[in-house]
Amino acid sequence: MIFFMYYVYILWSEKYDKYYKGFTTNPLERLQAHNLGESRYTKHFTPWKIIHLESFDEKSLALKREKALKKYSKAQIKELAKSSKNSLSLFLGKQ
Repeated sequence: MIFFMYYVYILWSEKYDKYYKGFTTNPLERLQAHNLGESRYTKHFTPWKIIHLESFDEKSLALKREKALKKYSKAQIKELAKSSKNSLSLFLGKQ
């Protein structure tokens, strides 16, 4: 049986002070795609960096969370990135 983790991520473009929320099974590969201009929305605001990451074992839960994050304000995103819900450092430690 193949098991996937599903990730919801928030990217930040420091240069343009823009945020992008997305969903993937491979956050680092997806970040690279965004920075290579492979996404219609994000290609104009490179470079991007991941500032927030949450993992889910069910795709439906990840998609639901992504939808919720798309409604967050900049202030809410900044607070979330500092919160204990952010598993980015844990994820990067496993790489």
